[in-house]
Amino acid sequence: MKVVDLFAGAGGFSTGARLAGHQVVWAANHWPDAVEWHSRNHPGAMHICQDLHQADWSLVPEHDIMLASPCCQGHSKARGKAKGNPQHDASRSTAWAVVSAAEYHRPEIIVVENVPEFVDWTLYRPWELAMNALGYTIAPHIIDAADYGAPQHRVRLFLILSQSQQPLHLQIPRSQHMPAREFIDFEDGKWSLVNKPGRSKATLDRVKAGRSKFGDRFIMPYYGSGSGKTGRSLDRPIGTITTRDRWAVVDGDRMRMLTRFECRDAMSFPSDYQIPDNHRLAIHLLGNAVCPEPVKQILNAVEAAA
Repeated sequence: MKVVDLFAGAGGFSTGARLAGHQVVWAANHWPDAVEWHSRNHPGAMHICQDLHQADWSLVPEHDIMLASPCCQGHSKARGKAKGNPQHDASRSTAWAVVSAAEYHRPEIIVVENVPEFVDWTLYRPWELAMNALGYTIAPHIIDAADYGAPQHRVRLFLILSQSQQPLHLQIPRSQHMPAREFIDFEDGKWSLVNKPGRSKATLDRVKAGRSKFGDRFIMPYYGSGSGKTGRSLDRPIGTITTRDRWAVVDGDRMRMLTRFECRDAMSFPSDYQIPDNHRLAIHLLGNAVCPEPVKQILNAVEAAA
């Protein structure tokens, strides 16, 4: 089947579609860096760098499946949802581009990814009614990426929109969780002493607590919160990969942040997927992406149910 990817970002949605055996024919994003790296990894697709509020949908190839990840920052609890914040208002409004594209093309299937709070948006009901008016039924699915092939706990909402009389509720077999130790390379990265001068007391306390619970090797949030004060075992999936460095690896008396390649693997991108040499840019792109492996499972289930 032919697929288009709105708000394509680093290419997680597109990669999942490719892994499911589909052809990505078109992808768009407003961020030039995202378009550049998406095009490197998906050279067969047409690419456009544009605000999709202004897209000319007649220039988009015909397709069977539309994938869309409208901006989530205005919905996410992690970023806050302050009323009257113009940046968040503009972020939330990107969801209307999906309606506009669907009105023109009417693909059989649309899959929309966002944070679960998307359905709490004040304008979600009008958005849903607009899609219903175009002939789509909507089946919401809350997916934790760790349950479907990614070594990362990442809970996201996937809306399955179909041109069918009844909503398409998918049956997706869960897979065994993949532990973080499968992608941690203890021979790689830039290590430093845990007890180096200037290390914060909060970090040292967390390392101490982690050692008492997990031994010499474990992971923990270095920036931000999560996993309490003890970190987490390498025998379970890592927590959510974010757009900024968050997770540190502890190995005895040394520690370091995750490398960009480890973050790529934690997102379930293939090992040959190209990412920037610039660490900060790579982490931003990856933390903003959709996990490809769960997308593959979702699209396989869509095909089985259709």
